[in-house]
Amino acid sequence: MNNLSCGSSSFVVEMLGVVKEFKRGPRIGPITLHVKRGEVFAIIGPNGAGKTTTLRLMAGIYKPNAGVVRICGRVEGFRSLVFYVPEETAVYSRLKGREVLYFYALLYAGDRREADIIARKAWQYSGLEGDVLERRVGDYSKGMKRRLLLGLAMAINTPLLVLDEPTSGLDVYTAVHVRRLIRREADRGRAVVVTSHNMFEVEKIADKVAFLNNGVIVDVAPPNALLARYDAKDLEEAFIKAVRTVVERGVW
Repeated sequence: MNNLSCGSSSFVVEMLGVVKEFKRGPRIGPITLHVKRGEVFAIIGPNGAGKTTTLRLMAGIYKPNAGVVRICGRVEGFRSLVFYVPEETAVYSRLKGREVLYFYALLYAGDRREADIIARKAWQYSGLEGDVLERRVGDYSKGMKRRLLLGLAMAINTPLLVLDEPTSGLDVYTAVHVRRLIRREADRGRAVVVTSHNMFEVEKIADKVAFLNNGVIVDVAPPNALLARYDAKDLEEAFIKAVRTVVERGVW
């Protein structure tokens, strides 16, 4: 599906009492959150908090053990509505950069002419030089691979864009460029969900922030509201105070 429409659904993402359990590893949830069209929604928390698992539930990679995940009102068959860029970039190493762009574009578009248009846009968004696209992806650095997939993410018009640590491995100039692209995509009407360890980055781009700790959401609000609520100078301090408040209340 190559448009931004979510039909009559009020929210692009609805997670309602979602729980994910593994044979080994911590339990995630219950998680309830909503993401609107045109919103940059950031999930922040320490390593092991459940951020990547939450994103994979949104992307349809994982199925919940309990609760409901809806994307544009759908409980099933919504993976084509989501473009997900994982933190650990996995691409076909034997393909050239331009071949990777065209391959993924064709998967989403289903039409060769449209796939060619998407691949060209993705190249422009990636900021990679033309000669780089003629090299095998196996020879790319981590940052170059991320730029390749982020270019695709910006070029393919799914209603939901899910980015796990989108600026990880990027130099400062490219990271600024990516943040601008994220904001631009939200302004165009996409729902964008990101995770990041960079609190400064989150304050700059997010419309709403969820604090995630030990698999549960501690608080959700716009960045300025969180800073005011916890009398904090930045989101890092607000997160620490939010978790401390929950612990003091005896929830954990």
